[in-house]
Formats: sequence, structure tokens, C-alpha cells
Amino acid sequence: MKQVISTEKHPIKLWVDQIEDSAINQAKNLANLPFVYKHVALMPDAHTGYGMPIGGVLATKGVIIPNAVGVDIGCGMCAIKTNIEDMDTTELKQLMSHIRKTIPLGKNSHKEKQDESLMPQRGDVSNVMEQLYSKALCQLGTLGGGNHFIEIQRGSDGYIWVMIHSGSRNIGKQIADFYNKKARQLNERWYTQVPINADLAFLPIETEEAHAYMNDMQYCIDFAFANRKQMMEKVKAGLLEINQGNVVFDDIINIAHNYAAWENHYNENVLVHRKGATRAYKGEIGIIPGSQGTKSYIVEGLGNPESFMSCSHGAGRVMGRKQAQRELDLETEISRLNEKGIIHAIRNTKDLDEAAGAYKDIDVVMANQKDLVKIKVELKPLAVVKG
Repeated sequence: MKQVISTEKHPIKLWVDQIEDSAINQAKNLANLPFVYKHVALMPDAHTGYGMPIGGVLATKGVIIPNAVGVDIGCGMCAIKTNIEDMDTTELKQLMSHIRKTIPLGKNSHKEKQDESLMPQRGDVSNVMEQLYSKALCQLGTLGGGNHFIEIQRGSDGYIWVMIHSGSRNIGKQIADFYNKKARQLNERWYTQVPINADLAFLPIETEEAHAYMNDMQYCIDFAFANRKQMMEKVKAGLLEINQGNVVFDDIINIAHNYAAWENHYNENVLVHRKGATRAYKGEIGIIPGSQGTKSYIVEGLGNPESFMSCSHGAGRVMGRKQAQRELDLETEISRLNEKGIIHAIRNTKDLDEAAGAYKDIDVVMANQKDLVKIKVELKPLAVVKG
């Protein structure tokens, strides 16, 4: 831990040493909520979000806050280890071509509905989710945009790995926006002490609205995992084709980093909100990606109670998307990747929003959370497809 801010109603514990004032102000808003449990935790990749900092962890008693989960509900990582020991440039380019042909990127979706048996069971979801279901059938197995990626990596264990970062596509945003609007309306009706301009509207857990949100949130989490699994199957098929079927794959590692869940901390059951943060229970295997062109990590949680057993979800931004496009030098960012021999996705100025220069130094981020996780495998990028 780097520091503790003790000026608010509840402490703010920080594992980050490079963070904007606006993110600190958001954390102070959290720390003064009447239903906060113990303290607020900011991970080493924390930066300004909407309502709550991305890289924040918040435990509450009796309420759930849609904006403390975020708009891409269930967004997360999956990774898989192969028995392949090396891939040359030709093979990597073949695989990148296969990925682009079989996995829609950015805002694109499949033209036809996918196999419904691959979708999570809907169970007790709301009418809002039912209305989104048909569209979700065309989004299953698609990457999305922003910072989502598919990366081929060489592990410090001597083997090739595949890593995917993606979320619940548009259904997560629709659900988040719907319930945040509902929470704002109810909070105004109740004359709550939580200021509306803090963007932290809440739902008391015993309300029908909270129950509906929890069910819909869980469906988004399940859909995001199903989405990543289908993309991973496409990548595996490409690897099998290139290697004439001679590939063995380990079990998939999957983690979400935008969700809320009931957990027991300090001997009490509370709702832990992780917005851009990864669970890191003692012995739990997790994934921490770097920025484009930098190392990523398979880690093991240390179960630190002060972070509510959490760690970072990545490197964390130091520049907004438009700022990066304005201020970063295109040739410098391309050269940085070319010098490492990485097959990358930076072609023009608009791609600079996902350049390494827009993110924190992953080495610093990992050093700042040595009390949260230990590194199991270090992964160096070989080729990346961006959303």
C-alpha cells in the first residue's frame, strides 16, 4: 500500500502513486457514502471513471450501486496456455488473418444469430434483458472496441499463450444505463443524502429494482464469459489449422473485473463492487494485462484483506483517448512496437488511444501490488488484434 487518505468519513487506501485529482475526488465521494463498509480501496491502475474511479473497490452494506460496477458489466480476461513452444512471423500473420476473418471486431457483430445453446440460461431476468437477448445472439463471439484485444504471447514458462480481453458488448451498457437511471429517479424521490451529481445513485438491496439489477448483472457476467469462450474457440481452431492439429490446450483461465458480488470480509457479508479490479483471494489465479506492446501476467492472489482481496485489472490509463490521439507521436509509438518485433494494430493517429504511451508503466503497477499478488508467468506479446 502506498498511502491512506484519512480526511473523509471512511479511509481511502491507495496502492497507486500516479492518479488524477479528479479520481481522488471521486474516491472521496465514495468514502463519504453512508453505507460504505470499512474503507475504499484504489488499485495501482486506478484512474478517473464515471462516478467511481476505474480500479476502485468498494464494499457496501445494504445497497448496490450500478455505477460502481460500470457500463461494461462482466468485462474481463481469459487466457489459455498451449504446448506450442514458438511461432514464427508467417504463422503469427496466418493466425491474425484467421482471427480477423472469424471474429467480428469493433462495433461489428455476426450477420446471423449464433447457436442459442452457447448462450447462458436466462433464468429470472427482466423484460429489459429479454428485449436485448435477440441482439446478443448476434454479438456472441465478437470482440467489441476500445481497449479490448486478442493477443498471442510467449510465456516465461516457455510456451505460447492466448489472451482475450472483452466484455458483455452492448447489453452490459444498456443494463447499466437503465438501472442507473432508475436508481437516480428513486434517490430523488427518497431525498437521499447522496448528491445526484456524484453519479453514485444506489438501490437498497431489498427493493425489487435491486433484485432485478442483480439478476440482469449476473446474466451480463455470464454472457461476457460465453463471449470470450467463443472467441477463444475460434483462435484455437486457427492454431490447430496452422499446426495440423498438433496442439494441446490447458484449461481456460477466466476472470471478470466489472461486477458486484456478495462476499465475507472482516467477518461480515457485504456487497463488494469491483470496477476495473480483479479478485485476488489467497491462491486464486488471475490475469493482469499490460498495454499494447508491454508484458502481461498470470498471477496468484495473496488474499490481502485491506484491498478486499483484490488487485489491478491492467496497467491503467494516464491519458484520455482524445488526449492520446492529440499528444502522442505516431512514429514513436509504432517504432516502440516494431523494435520488439510485435505484430500490432497501430496504423494511424486514431489508433494512438490504445498505444502504450497512453497507459501507466506496467512494471510500476506490478511493483505497487506486491502485497496483493505474486507473479506466476510473465507474458511477452508477439501479435495483437485490437477492437
